Amino acid sequence: MRLNPEISILGFETTYEESKLVVFGAPFDGTVSYRPGSRFGPSSIRNESYGIETYSPYQNADLLDIKGCDAGDLPLPFGDTKAVLDMIRSFTLKIIQDKKIPIMLGGEHLVTLPAVEAVLSKHSDLCILHLDAHTDVRDSYMGVSLSHATVMRRIWEKTGDKRIWQFGIRSGEKEEFEWANEHNNLTYFDLYGIENALDIIGERPIYLTIDLDVLDPSVFPGTGTPEHGGVSFMDVFSFILKLKRKNIVGADLVELAPHYDISGISTAAACKLLRELALVLVE
Repeated sequence: MRLNPEISILGFETTYEESKLVVFGAPFDGTVSYRPGSRFGPSSIRNESYGIETYSPYQNADLLDIKGCDAGDLPLPFGDTKAVLDMIRSFTLKIIQDKKIPIMLGGEHLVTLPAVEAVLSKHSDLCILHLDAHTDVRDSYMGVSLSHATVMRRIWEKTGDKRIWQFGIRSGEKEEFEWANEHNNLTYFDLYGIENALDIIGERPIYLTIDLDVLDPSVFPGTGTPEHGGVSFMDVFSFILKLKRKNIVGADLVELAPHYDISGISTAAACKLLRELALVLVE
């Protein structure tokens, strides 16, 4: 099954039916609070993926040796947030029901909500690993309950207390930090503590969501809400490697807004993280 048959992300060229891993784009940025443009993230990753190798010397593994499919981008209606979320939920649910692992490329962070809802329908004990510069736990933003600034609050409403682990957080209202400390597992500023989180999670299924603005803007300027004081590329890379042999049942990379980085290094970073994440998930 291909939504956009003309080009595939490098290395993700197995048919849908044969694949264990399915990558797809969710090009939506209809609720962004600052700079739009993340709708162009999936197509940029797809086009620029040909600038990296399929082989990872870090893992001694190659995308050509795994069964991965690029299903293309969902044809999302930008003016209808509810319809967008319904389409993402439905497509992710199909992937899950077909016993495959979804990796979604955003798009703004709100697209994570319906993907998590779909995964939760099969894995009721799901735990969330969340990398981000921002807390994203407002109850509403400018009177709107469905926003990239509220996405983790909406997910918490589905999971309940202490099943969301947040890392790299360095921006938000005082009340957001207080709320997240009470209801989630909040790590300020960096990604330390993942080993302890994984010990607590144990064999329970995990959904990984990476808002790429967790990276410092000096490394990753191509995002809609850059926040200085972030982590390095190798910090995120090392975090991903620690997930080997864990029960990861879904993942996403969101908030790449490629047009704010004319150098292209942000998209290149997203491509490389996608390669390493895919290889970890199918090991």
